[in-house]
Order: sequence, then C-alpha cells, then structure tokens
Amino acid sequence: VRLVESGGGLVQAGDSLKLSCAASGRIDSRYHMGWFRVAPGKEREFLGAIAWSSGSTRYVDSVKGRFTISKDNAKNTVFLQMNNLKPEDTAVYYCALRLGAGNMLLSAYSAYTDWGQGTQVTVTV
Repeated sequence: VRLVESGGGLVQAGDSLKLSCAASGRIDSRYHMGWFRVAPGKEREFLGAIAWSSGSTRYVDSVKGRFTISKDNAKNTVFLQMNNLKPEDTAVYYCALRLGAGNMLLSAYSAYTDWGQGTQVTVTV
C-alpha cells in the first residue's frame, strides 16, 4: 500500500492545518492508520492512530484536544486536523499503516509497516 501525505506548510502560531494521507490500495477493516512526526534533532513521536473498522482513536497526551484524526472510507484517506499550532509542532509529519486487531491502537513506530514520504509543517511565532 502506498501512502501519500499532503497539506503541510508554513503557518503562524495559533493557526490550523489539516493533513491528508491517501492510500493507493484498498484499506479494509483489518488496518490501523497512525500519525507520527519527527522534529529537528528529536526522535520520531507517535501522535495518534485510528482503527479503520470502528473509527476508534487514540492520541498522545501532548496533542489531545488540539489534534483530531478522522477518515474517509470512500476515499481511502485519513486526516490529521491540527488546531492552535505551536512552534514546537514544527516537524515532518508521517502517516503509517499496520494490520491491526480490533481497537488495540499501538504507538510504537516499529509496529507500522507502510509509511508515507512525509510532509513538512513549520509553525512560526
């Protein structure tokens, strides 16, 4: 499955952005989609994930209330809505895919098998 992210850009603190992750192959109920980011000089960070079948979501505490993951089954696309962006949100954002069981959404990047190329988000003060 090929994943392509889009929607990144340069914004000011307090702005919003909505990232998209389009999957080329058919995504079915067996899959989980995750969002990660890599900030300059930092390790890859799990942001959240969604179960394709149920729509159940999980978020890391640092983005709860600001970031929302959703999906469009018909378009095989997952979204990451980011509100009230902060300079520390500056990073390359990646979506990733894994075969999952039920609603057990994992945060470890090693659990995900397919990755997009990433999209840059830069937040200025």
